[in-house]
Amino acid sequence: MNLTLVLGGARSGKSRHAEALIARHPSPWAYLATAEAWDEEMRDRIAEHRARRDARWRTIDAPLDLPTALAAAGEQPALIDCLTLWLTNLMLGEHDVEAATLALEQALAARAAPTVLVANEVGLGIVPESALGRAFRDRAGLLNQRMARLACHVHFIAAGLPLLLKGELP
Repeated sequence: MNLTLVLGGARSGKSRHAEALIARHPSPWAYLATAEAWDEEMRDRIAEHRARRDARWRTIDAPLDLPTALAAAGEQPALIDCLTLWLTNLMLGEHDVEAATLALEQALAARAAPTVLVANEVGLGIVPESALGRAFRDRAGLLNQRMARLACHVHFIAAGLPLLLKGELP
């Protein structure tokens, strides 16, 4: 499986790093976007991400159904940005997170094309005050562990600088 996981904190440079990894492969590239624009701040973030991508990128909106979006990407190198927002969408929509994660794992295993996953590392900060926040932190940590086990390469980004956690540098 040609799978890379890119982890890091908010505004660490994860997405830019992931985009650069995919850009090493022939275009066109598929950008599987999980964000939903619920407010002005998210609309601005989405617009910032879109502005960085040129015509070689094909955006597939996938707030919930990543396996179908991966199938739609076909043989194109694909970037999923990001698993943390996908998990948020699943939890807030009261979807079956375990079933969705299993379906994602199966879809990733079926792909031959390069795939890069982006996810936030949320377990390095303070303990969330609410039960929902703690459940989210725990599920995000477990999701990241599962994806890291599948991935050939795992990169951790801090202050825009990549640290290789698993695999070899290309």
